[in-house]
Amino acid sequence: MKFTVIGITDAPQPFFPPEVLEIIAQGQVFSGGKRHHTIVEPFLPVGAQWIDITAPLDAVFEQYRGDVIVFASGDPLFFGFASTIRQRLPEAHIVLYPSFNSLQTLAHRLVMPYHDMRIISLTGRPWTELDRALIERTHKMGVLTDRTHTPATIAQRLLDYGYDSYTMHVGEHLGNPACERITSLSLDKASESSFDYPNCLILTSSRTRHRLYGIPDSAFALLNGREKMITKMPIRLLSLQAMELPRKTVMWDIGFCTGSVSIEARCQFPHLHIEAFEIRPEGEQLMTENCRRMGTPGIGIHIGDFLQTDIDVLPQPDAVFIGGHGGRLKEIMAKVYPRLAAGGCIVMNSVTSQVAHTASRQLWDEACAELDLQQQPSLHIVLNNFNPIEILKCIK
Repeated sequence: MKFTVIGITDAPQPFFPPEVLEIIAQGQVFSGGKRHHTIVEPFLPVGAQWIDITAPLDAVFEQYRGDVIVFASGDPLFFGFASTIRQRLPEAHIVLYPSFNSLQTLAHRLVMPYHDMRIISLTGRPWTELDRALIERTHKMGVLTDRTHTPATIAQRLLDYGYDSYTMHVGEHLGNPACERITSLSLDKASESSFDYPNCLILTSSRTRHRLYGIPDSAFALLNGREKMITKMPIRLLSLQAMELPRKTVMWDIGFCTGSVSIEARCQFPHLHIEAFEIRPEGEQLMTENCRRMGTPGIGIHIGDFLQTDIDVLPQPDAVFIGGHGGRLKEIMAKVYPRLAAGGCIVMNSVTSQVAHTASRQLWDEACAELDLQQQPSLHIVLNNFNPIEILKCIK
């Protein structure tokens, strides 16, 4: 099967070089979006068959036979349909005639070099990559939008998490001289504005928000102001080290309280997918406030009894931190075990000078033995005048 994929802009009267015009004239089966059909219909030969590209794509690919000419927006390899063809039909022969993609076109209109621009697609995707780019303090981002992730909602997300130094440059109907519009504005203004779709945007920042390594305990909002209800910063960093997070992908934080462990992990390792659990209802407000203070969007928050929570719908963890267990450590570890990835670890801190430690350590030892979890050498830490801490770790 052969696909000829032709990139076009939103121009109502597109220009095609002679080679492409000849290919179109000799074609029989064409495909593209409804908007593409409207633009190129005057160029199609009499009797041409048109296949709309609409969801579900399985139904579209079932109609493809022989040679197909596909019209796609901009560069078909830039989050485009040529990449979809390659994924679904790796043996297909593909010939490309690309145009500029929308972010290239916007950069051209702004006369803005884009070799250092980080590309993020929010088209039918979650906030994940934008959140990561913000935490990593990316100074220039090109963002593909959709009808949910609009320039206004993107601007508001940046403002919510303290990334207010960016300027937003929005391009609407790029390539269509009748309605193309380029606007550069502050995030405050963008969050209150509406823009025609299709659009895309570039975010630029002339200054970088300071990224902390080891967030001071005083920076967090605390549960009822109780200083003892937070994992202290040095212990927090050692716990993250014990989980070997640079090479992990999904972390669960069970009993997050103020959210300090999840937030520190998110700040230091923005690639991590983090799900955090807390039984106290006030935990949600605490986590939300602290995430906004520290500029760490994207942490999943689950309020309620962990043992009653449906965890089967969540990504499989390869690192789990247990910050609180309420005497039900064995039950929690037994619930975690089937979901924990092979080679994944569980880490817990235990206060060694309290009677409760003996019970917690006994529960830990029994759970590890019953679940055949391999215990690692523990680490004993004394921090200032606080009670000694033992950092426990086991591996599946």
